[in-house]
Amino acid sequence: MIRITDRISIEERELEERFVRASGPGGQNVNKLSSAVQLRFDVRGSPSLSTDVRLRLERLAGRRLTRDGVLVIMAQRHRTQERNRQDALDRLKELIQAASIAPTPRRPTRPTRGSKERRLASKKNRSGIKNLRQDKPSLD
Repeated sequence: MIRITDRISIEERELEERFVRASGPGGQNVNKLSSAVQLRFDVRGSPSLSTDVRLRLERLAGRRLTRDGVLVIMAQRHRTQERNRQDALDRLKELIQAASIAPTPRRPTRPTRGSKERRLASKKNRSGIKNLRQDKPSLD
């Protein structure tokens, strides 16, 4: 079990790891070792997530989510497989933790009297500046 928060834990069998070759410069071992990790997590099919967390996670995932609802995290920052695996897992944990926090609803507020007056004064000032730019017909 991978513990995400107090209430959310994910079983390791829900995660799928693939090791691929990392892109970019690497030296002698770049064409021989598969050190990059592609971590796949089925968001829609996971029994560990509640519906509201699942929906927020899908929204947060963005382009990393496939059409089938699978979250794909690519980790290739480090030189070793183990560090890349840990990096991918940490990023998944961060995403799920962010999705587990419900956003606080916005309380509608009204502008203060002072802010209204300042806004109108600045509009009047801009209007005056623009009026000075206009060619006025002469009275001759």
